[in-house]
Amino acid sequence: MTKPTDDLYIRYMEAFTDSTEHTINCPVCQADQSCVPGEPIHERFARLQDAYTARQKQQR
Repeated sequence: MTKPTDDLYIRYMEAFTDSTEHTINCPVCQADQSCVPGEPIHERFARLQDAYTARQKQQR
């Protein structure tokens, strides 16, 4: 039996990658400041991380 794909986890990990890659290439974000292009990237990661963490807590 194949384990169903966890879409939330996949989206969460993709958002993590996007956020990390942006920070690596953005001097403003590296200085712990917010840049206009990075805001939606980092917000998406934080939102998906919260959703994934909340779901994990519910499953315990």
